[in-house]
Amino acid sequence: MRQNLLSRSLGYQPGKHNWRRELTSGLISYFSVVYIVMVNAAILSDAGMPLQAAMVGTLLTSIAGCLLMAFLGKSPIIVVPGMGINAFFTYTLVHSMKLTWQEALAVVTVAGLLFAIIAFTTLYKKISDAIPHNLQHGISVGIGLFMTFIGLQKSGIVIAHQTTFVTIGHFNDPGVITACVTLLLALVLFVRKVKGDLLISILVGTALAFILGAVNRDPGKLGGRPLEEYDELFGRLSIYPAITTLAFWIAVFLLLLIIIFENIGLIGAQTRMIERPETFRGSLRAISLSNITAGIFGSSPTIAAAETTAGIAAGGRTGLSTFVTALLFGATFFFIPLLTYIPDSAIAPILIIIGCLMVQNIQEMNFNDFTEAFPAFLVMVMIPFTYSIVDGMAFGFIAYPIAKLAAGRAREVRPAMYVITILFLANFILHALM
Repeated sequence: MRQNLLSRSLGYQPGKHNWRRELTSGLISYFSVVYIVMVNAAILSDAGMPLQAAMVGTLLTSIAGCLLMAFLGKSPIIVVPGMGINAFFTYTLVHSMKLTWQEALAVVTVAGLLFAIIAFTTLYKKISDAIPHNLQHGISVGIGLFMTFIGLQKSGIVIAHQTTFVTIGHFNDPGVITACVTLLLALVLFVRKVKGDLLISILVGTALAFILGAVNRDPGKLGGRPLEEYDELFGRLSIYPAITTLAFWIAVFLLLLIIIFENIGLIGAQTRMIERPETFRGSLRAISLSNITAGIFGSSPTIAAAETTAGIAAGGRTGLSTFVTALLFGATFFFIPLLTYIPDSAIAPILIIIGCLMVQNIQEMNFNDFTEAFPAFLVMVMIPFTYSIVDGMAFGFIAYPIAKLAAGRAREVRPAMYVITILFLANFILHALM
């Protein structure tokens, strides 16, 4: 009786769905996406968070997100902190906009609350329709290039130069050698569609780093107590007085746009893959609620993981698959002290691979209309060149209505776009006056 109740709660129907496939799907999804624990924590640590605590926060956020998706979305979509969005959290909110990581967590929670309001109404469709598709895809491409640049920097393949700003790194450096070999291995495994390709690459890269002497982690961390360290992170979001500043609300608005665009696109594609479009709304609501928990647990925002497709290919169709993945994430807590030994040279190549995957959105863009192409082009190039997702987006969003007005096509610009343009201009003026 209890088993039947649990099955119904997860959208699983005996006779219609195969429980063995659901279990296999959950296992494959876990091994496809568990690398996020190490990679996300490494990026969050750049914002000043304790590394092991960031791993705990990432795991708790992933568990909560997967459970929400399993019971509310009733679909096999895996929910984890998003790549690209975590770069926005660290390198834009904290480094560029000068928020503390505690204030950035407050931005995540407030954006999650607004996302929930939008997801539980029809507002999500109106907002999505207001932003031109070229700009939406341009953001993904720009973040992809940004992720690649960060990966190249972390690996040492690209280093700073006084005259040219950047130049090629030193290939006699053990860390660079490790990164290059790991990148080639990740490429081969990914192209051959090996299950757990990115995780395998990280583990092999870590072993190679030990052999070459490229591991710089503090040995004392191996015997640390991550749950005790996590006390420094859990519930540490700082809302006041940041909430009284314009910069805070600009950050919330921009983050909200990013998580809405990414998740609507990903969830739409994934629910079509499982031929259950009726689960779209519940899945979107689950994602929105998981973003609230992300800020509380101490992580960057969540998305519907692209790696979900691996689980879907294995036969996952219901929330039972996601439930299994959540349980496996729970078991990962026992390995956190070991994960702290994974060096940047083993993680950086994964950022490069993910960057390439995000850049593929360029195929969906229209370059025949210059009033559509140029603003999107500015977004794509200015995000990595300014080392800021906000500033990169600003150039494109400001250029879009100007291009349309110059072409005598002002009616093509939705009112919401003018509001966004004004916000970006206000942000530039605010920084100029500071």
